[in-house]
Amino acid sequence: MKQSVWIVIGCVLVVVPALAQARTGDELGALVDRVDAQYAQITDFQADFVQETRIQGFDTPIRSSGRVYLKKPGRLRWDYITPSVEHIYVHQDELAMYVPAHNQVVKGSLTMMASTKAPLRLLQGVGKLAEHFSVGPTGDGEKGEGGLPLLTLTPKPVAGAPPSSLVKIVSEIQPRTHLIQSLALHENNGNVSTFRFSNFKVNKGLDDTVLILNPPEGVVIVEDILPKS
Repeated sequence: MKQSVWIVIGCVLVVVPALAQARTGDELGALVDRVDAQYAQITDFQADFVQETRIQGFDTPIRSSGRVYLKKPGRLRWDYITPSVEHIYVHQDELAMYVPAHNQVVKGSLTMMASTKAPLRLLQGVGKLAEHFSVGPTGDGEKGEGGLPLLTLTPKPVAGAPPSSLVKIVSEIQPRTHLIQSLALHENNGNVSTFRFSNFKVNKGLDDTVLILNPPEGVVIVEDILPKS
């Protein structure tokens, strides 16, 4: 369910001896620094994603897939390809959603969007994780590929933004490239949406036209009615 997707984040800290806490903090801090340094060097990138959303009370998850594009400064495009087509364009704080099947573009503010749009906020701010998020370990100290610790991200307050239903984002980092390999977004209603990224293309000179919405003639434009949290 796309409406319950993308949410960006209380750090959950393990109760451990003070020395172990310091070592964990140092390890996480160093990892965040490496991730930020990697994304700071990126001018544009694209990747495929697979999304699985588990709705509280339902046994079968909802699956979808698509592609994400990013180009600095401040442009991002998120495409759902299956099971239905939806295109989301972001420029700074401006957001437009185009659904071809509805022949409609809905425009609004990213800041005022529902918390389900969190992955957009996270990716737009990537390269400055420590600035936008409080970072901690997972509650059980779980590690991902290559033995790197998973990161629990808690968003810092955004002035003017509505309350968020997001509890936390758990992120897995690819050990060789230090790119974000997966995100698990946990809502306070128990829903969890997991995004796994693959087929990264970094600094390939992504054309601006890919990130600018140019809807077909006759498409209805609807202003500022996007749902809020």
